[in-house]
Parts: sequence; structure tokens; C-alpha cells
Amino acid sequence: MAFPDVVVPDIAVVVIGRNEGERLGHCLRSVAGLRTVYVDSGSSDGSADRARAAGAEVIELDAAGGFSAARGRNAGIERLLADPAVVHVQFLDGDTRLDPGWLAAGKAALDADPALGAVFGRLREQDAGRSIYRWLCDLEWAVPPGPAKAFGGNVLARAAALRDTGRYRTEMIAGEDPDYALRMRGRGWGLLSLAAPMGIHDSGIDRFGPWWRRTIRAGRGFAALAALHPDAPGYARGRARILFWAGVVPLIAIAGLALGIAADRRWLLLALAALLLVAAQTVRVTARESRRHGPLRAFALSLFLAIGKYAEMIGLLRYHRDQRRGRTL
Repeated sequence: MAFPDVVVPDIAVVVIGRNEGERLGHCLRSVAGLRTVYVDSGSSDGSADRARAAGAEVIELDAAGGFSAARGRNAGIERLLADPAVVHVQFLDGDTRLDPGWLAAGKAALDADPALGAVFGRLREQDAGRSIYRWLCDLEWAVPPGPAKAFGGNVLARAAALRDTGRYRTEMIAGEDPDYALRMRGRGWGLLSLAAPMGIHDSGIDRFGPWWRRTIRAGRGFAALAALHPDAPGYARGRARILFWAGVVPLIAIAGLALGIAADRRWLLLALAALLLVAAQTVRVTARESRRHGPLRAFALSLFLAIGKYAEMIGLLRYHRDQRRGRTL
């Protein structure tokens, strides 16, 4: 297959996707001129043909192995790292388009510090003002510049660090990117967040249902990461917050209500205390975030953070259920 003209000789791109539609077209156009491997996970919308027409090298995964982001990234890694001319690999999700100046900024950072294994920049959400759900995604991408503890799916990695770290855990269906980042750090490589813009992500989330399902997946990721990396306190704390706000507090409220009705009304004070705790947390988060977002947006953020804990709890419980059944992480 003939590759596109290479404009950055030592950087190649891995794009993964499934039924991304026109978003994939935008993604591939943003890396035109680079050697690009597109890994497709069973698309039915002609994504593989779209990628071939754009000049990408296409790998179509078979359904027998199961589809996952980790499996897609691994297929791209294996193809590109067979070429010694590839020095850096840009990973890109099919719903994301790269900023025109990102690769120059990312490559400069990697070239300036041989100890860096991966760098990433500021990712923005497409049309963040269209819905509260897109705005929440935009906030999620806002990682402060400086040394980083983990990265997401869109990252520029040094090929040597990829060889040293190995492959993504294909058994993980959530949290595979932070897991890989933690393993890379464990091999002695540094991670860096840059202030430079990296790209535009288009979640397509404009309704509650997709946001709820995405948040369930996040909870599953927290559970898996806390189990795999008990020494990484951020994930253990995240799991503890889920258990407290979506587990302990509701149980206290339910127990107080049940005992108050069945036995002694004084038990209703316990249920009231739980409700007041939730209200106090909402007020605290609203006050903290008002300085950045204004009171209305801050209240919306605090409300969705509270609601999201219940979705994350579902993800956490599903993770432990599947672990007992010997299923994937």
C-alpha cells in the first residue's frame, strides 16, 4: 500500500474507531500527510473504506477476539513499532481531530527531554456550549500543565517507551489508558501535560442516557485501576468517594427512614442528617466552582457530580460482579 506523503518523518499515527461516521473523516484529515494506521472495531458504516480512501493503512479486527480500545491500540502499536524509522506514535481516537500545531509542540517536548515517555496537550470538546453533557466533557479534558500522573486515549508517545512498557491490557474495557500510563511511569518514564492545544473531541453526547452510560464506564474504570494499582492513591480515593456518596450515605438515609417508620420517629433524624450532608456537599461544590463558572453552571456541575456517583457505583458493582465470574476487567 502507498502511504501518504510524510511531513514529519519520525512520527506515525494510530487511530482507533467504530462507526464514527463523519467524525472519522475530520480525524483523518487532521493527520493527512502522516503515516496513519486506522484500526477498526467492527464498524458497519463503511469506516474502514473511508479510512482507505483517506490514505490510511487499515486493520480490521475480527469479532472473535472481542472489541476494545486496548486491543485496537495494540494492533496499531504492533504494526508501527515493526518500523525502526518510527520514533514517536500519536494515538488518536476516531472522534477527535488533531490541532495543526500539536505535533510540533509535542515533538519538541519529547526531543528536549529524553526521560519523557509521553506528552499530551489541552483537548477541547466540540460545541461545549451545546449541552451540559458536552460542557462536562470539556471540563474533564482540562488537565493542568506540568508533570502528569496519567493520560487518556489521545497522546503522543515515544516509541522506545512503548517498547519498554509493552502492550495495553486487552482484558480491560475501561481505564485502559490510565493503566498503561501508570505502567509507563513504573518503567521510569515521565509524563507531561503541555499548555498547547492538542485537538478537538466530539463526544456526540447531548442527552442524559449516553452521559449516564459513559459515567457507569468511568466507575468501572475507577474500580479496575484501584484494584490493579493500590499504591496509586488517586484511584483508591475515587473508589472511596463512590462508595461513600453512593453507598454509605443512601444506606444511612434508607435505614433511618425505615426505622423511623417501623420503630421510633427519632430515627428519622438519621435520614435527615444524610440528606443534609448531601445538601452541604452540593453547596460546598457550588461555592467552590462559582468563581470559575458562575453560580448557575457551578450548581449544575455539583448536581451532576452528585448524580454521577450513582452511575459510577453501578460501574463499580459491575466490575466486582464480573471479577467473581472470571470475566474481563
